[in-house]
Amino acid sequence: MEKDQNPSPDTPEPFEGNGVTVRLEAFEGPLDLLLHLIKREEIDIWNIPIAHITEQYLEYIQIMKDLNINLAAEWLMMASTLIYIKSRLLVPQEKKEESEDDENEDPRHELVYQLLEHQKFKNAAEMLYTREEVENAVWNNPPEDALEDANEIVDVSLFDLLRAFHEVVRRFDEQRVMEVDHEEVTVEQMILDIRNRLLIHDTILFYSLFAESRSKRQMIVTFLALLELVRLHEVRLHQKKTFEEILISKKKETA
Repeated sequence: MEKDQNPSPDTPEPFEGNGVTVRLEAFEGPLDLLLHLIKREEIDIWNIPIAHITEQYLEYIQIMKDLNINLAAEWLMMASTLIYIKSRLLVPQEKKEESEDDENEDPRHELVYQLLEHQKFKNAAEMLYTREEVENAVWNNPPEDALEDANEIVDVSLFDLLRAFHEVVRRFDEQRVMEVDHEEVTVEQMILDIRNRLLIHDTILFYSLFAESRSKRQMIVTFLALLELVRLHEVRLHQKKTFEEILISKKKETA
């Protein structure tokens, strides 16, 4: 994808440095993003407002592009598919009826079937993972407070994380803090910094990671370090309730 000539002021400047790229397929894929948007917007999967979902999808693509995330071809293919479906829905009804092959079939249906199939396999994988987790960490007498916490904690998706980081950058822009370009920080250094923080504190706030950042470059390096720790299964991202502040904690090792 080519870089925009006039990027929006609400999006971070593309990060290029230290040879760092993130392969998003190690986390989640385009179908996961669509399911995330459908769930977040509380949309009927059989009646997807394709124009709105396409806009939201492309916004996430732009955020990932700004973060120098290496997008596989399937991400761009899905963007093309959404735009194509959107264009077909905009065709006047009379023209659609003239087509013998169309048979007035809703162009969204094939996408819906893909989403349902993906969700089915995803649910099966999560069920197997949960069963393994339970078998590896069985409590004979679990403490009551642990059971109470389990009912409140909500795991955070990669897309929640991207949105939260986008908000951090927007706040940084609004504060108009003077950037210090010569302060070079590597992803490896920030990984060590986050690990050290988690040795001192059981849980740290997502926004606190960026409290001392003096440039967008440093903020993006910090974010990439967090993504790497998530990929390595060293940290867990969660919220006490949906839409509340994201919490970072060290993942407990299972026996």
